[in-house]
Amino acid sequence: MKILLHLFAVLCIFLRLEEVKSHGVQPLSAIAIEKAVFALDSTAYIKASPSVLGVDEKNKEWVTVEYSSSKPSIDDWIGVFSPANFSSSTCLPENPRVGPPYLCTAPIKYQFANFSNSKYKDSGKGSLKLQLINQRSDFSFVLFSGGVSNPKVVAVSNTVAFANPNAPLYPRLAQGKTWNEMTVTWTSGYGIDLAEPLIEWGPKGGQQIRSLAVTLTFDRNSMCGAPARTVGWRDPGFIHTSFLKELWPNSPYTYKLGHKLLNGTYIWSGNYQFKASPYPGQNSVQRVIIFGDMGKDEADGSNEYNNFQRGSLNTTKQLIEDLKNYDIVFHIGDICYANGYLSQWDQFTSQVEPIASRVPYMIASGNHERDWPGTGSFYGNMDSGGECGVLAETMFFVPAENRAKFWYSTDYGMFRFCIADTEHDWREGTEQYKFIEHCLASVDRQKQPWLIFIAHRVLGYSSTDFYANEGSFAEPMGRDDLQKLWQKYKVDIAFYGHAHSYERTCPIYQNICTSNEKHYYKGSLNGTIHVVAGGGGASLSDFSTFTPRWSLFRDSDYGFVKLTAFDHSNLLLEYKKSSNGEVYDSLRISRDYRDILACAVDSCPSVTLAS
Repeated sequence: MKILLHLFAVLCIFLRLEEVKSHGVQPLSAIAIEKAVFALDSTAYIKASPSVLGVDEKNKEWVTVEYSSSKPSIDDWIGVFSPANFSSSTCLPENPRVGPPYLCTAPIKYQFANFSNSKYKDSGKGSLKLQLINQRSDFSFVLFSGGVSNPKVVAVSNTVAFANPNAPLYPRLAQGKTWNEMTVTWTSGYGIDLAEPLIEWGPKGGQQIRSLAVTLTFDRNSMCGAPARTVGWRDPGFIHTSFLKELWPNSPYTYKLGHKLLNGTYIWSGNYQFKASPYPGQNSVQRVIIFGDMGKDEADGSNEYNNFQRGSLNTTKQLIEDLKNYDIVFHIGDICYANGYLSQWDQFTSQVEPIASRVPYMIASGNHERDWPGTGSFYGNMDSGGECGVLAETMFFVPAENRAKFWYSTDYGMFRFCIADTEHDWREGTEQYKFIEHCLASVDRQKQPWLIFIAHRVLGYSSTDFYANEGSFAEPMGRDDLQKLWQKYKVDIAFYGHAHSYERTCPIYQNICTSNEKHYYKGSLNGTIHVVAGGGGASLSDFSTFTPRWSLFRDSDYGFVKLTAFDHSNLLLEYKKSSNGEVYDSLRISRDYRDILACAVDSCPSVTLAS
């Protein structure tokens, strides 16, 4: 009996470790690609059809893959490679004293051979439907034996390619450095030596003009470590950004992406549209979506490993279906969990294109974008997989003074958003602390009454188990210096990700609730409401068994937050689940300008008796 109890305890510990591990394991890292060898079988085959994709200008297509093996096993799997030539001749080892493996690049996705045919092990024949997106290069499919830990190449397919692999793709909007500027960023295969990037845009139904775009890219040496600069490396193509200025508030605009080739011809994308931002203080209904830690997932079921990001597609689906009912999105860190496998950034920008091409898609920096030892990140872990911020800083535009220091502010009508970068030091006396105070102090609360603080890691309050186990109920040192700023400048709500769940606190200061209300606040808050909205899609976190008094609502499920400012005096917060889009928690704030001016504890000097 004691032995059984001991084994049970060991099993529980093992399962717990697996659960924790799933929060940060990139599925492609499960493949020991450096151990791959060729074991070609002349009787085996794998073939894909159609061989030409995107003939009707689609940039996402389904491919049928058929395969056969004379020695089938339940461990056999299919890897999708791009570029199609994946041999060691196409890349060099990072260490010149060590020869490259037979395969020096990881697949962009994979699936087990028996996924859609449970009898594959007996028949040796199977087929898969896989979805490909245009990623600036061709594709090949490989049948492997030996599982993902000891892969052996059994057969290689024909090549599949999109009709125009260089096409301008996946536009993502973002607020510019002024309220009446919108930026459009996209990816293509055209460098400036091949074509001139531009955007054609204008008022909907009105005269269209053309604006040039700036172009960025990076190479393998820009990466800080493996796998980003080894098996995870993939050419990122070229990232272009155009700046659309002097927009009329709340007006609809149309645009399309373009490249003027050297021979004078043009390559154009399809047509898109967006609504310009309201001017600071404008009194109109303004709706904001906030979530973190979404990641990406595959509609064809590939790359599944330990339920890595199973909620991602549901969140994306709900936001696409509700596009007409919100105006701007904040994805507050842990964007796609590429973790050094660069192909996944294209996959993510394709997944969110229906959203990001219509409304500003603002991001914050998380540990899975930035952290790498010896690179100046506040945390010395390896969560970015060697990307060290380069991908996030390049693939998306944010109105920061220096995108390597990923903190910025942006105004949207009656909102002021102050976005911090938790992967850099935020403590008092630092450059970022000075930015945060300036962002909070410089807002005119009569015009912009709703002051919002955003960061990836929980700098405020969270009863997630890993924070509770540390005894901090937040990021250690998180609120030590910042809470006096939140209190002094009367931040209404602070939002965080990192903990993969939803939690809302009371208005709070120094661990004490400043109100006994739970859903409706009238007048001054006298504290800041803290909301964790990290259930965007990555595997979920558990809460501590102990529920602090300041924690009013907790939900370990996938979801996102919607803020609606009806006017200068009324704000609604709603927490919606990704599974059905229904509201599961909400609060209202109603107040006048004088309530913001009123003093709270530590928010302004005491009144004197002098007359």
